[in-house]
Amino acid sequence: MKERSTTPATPVVQVLERAYALLDVLAAHPDPVPLKELAKATGLHPSTAHRILNDLTIGRFVDRPEPGAYRLGMRLLELGNLVKARLDVRDTALPLMRELHRLTHQPINLSVRQGDEIVYIERSYSERSGMQVVRAVGGRAPLHLTSVGKLFLAADDPARVRAYALRTGLAGHTRNSITELPRLERELAQIRARGVSRDEEELELGVRCMAAGIHDDHGKLVAGLSISAPADRLEESWEARLKEVAATISAALGHQSVAR
Repeated sequence: MKERSTTPATPVVQVLERAYALLDVLAAHPDPVPLKELAKATGLHPSTAHRILNDLTIGRFVDRPEPGAYRLGMRLLELGNLVKARLDVRDTALPLMRELHRLTHQPINLSVRQGDEIVYIERSYSERSGMQVVRAVGGRAPLHLTSVGKLFLAADDPARVRAYALRTGLAGHTRNSITELPRLERELAQIRARGVSRDEEELELGVRCMAAGIHDDHGKLVAGLSISAPADRLEESWEARLKEVAATISAALGHQSVAR
């Protein structure tokens, strides 16, 4: 029996409903729209529309190119591009992730960075791996404790890495966790040199991972592909294939690798 959705048809918070209505009107006009026209189209009092538009402007969801007129803001473009990139990388990666899983018989993870954490956005695995999957799709983990997270830290400049260490305190989860900045910096240098990252039971005892980066058409690191396995089953021979698969996904996203 199909379950009925419990999601409300309209927003519970009235101000959000009004903000959506204003954004919809702006989306229907290529040119800036006067406040009076926006208020009329949405049925809002001009003062109410003005207050909401002012807040949307602060958040860069709306721009005010001239006094009393509004248009959609660049923040929407930024968020839209982020969503598109994540959808593109997932759709591109999934068939190759399944192929890599058939080779290794271990979980293959696709993760992206969100602030000081990575977020798992896709996974290919089966019960045959003999490893319980603790972090499901949508799960999060600290950057410095994960193979993919370290890829993103390795792509940062030293000042950003130090700022990350200061914000997070480099808290550890196991006795193998890297909790000191000098040690983390040494590891990040090795990752830059090798192009692959490791998690040596730093997030969970008994689990090791290796990861390679996925880059977009601008050369930006947008995701990481990783293999997770019981500590005694992670095979060194998988590293080369992992890097190949990550490079193939990157190429499909338009990345042109530079020969070294």
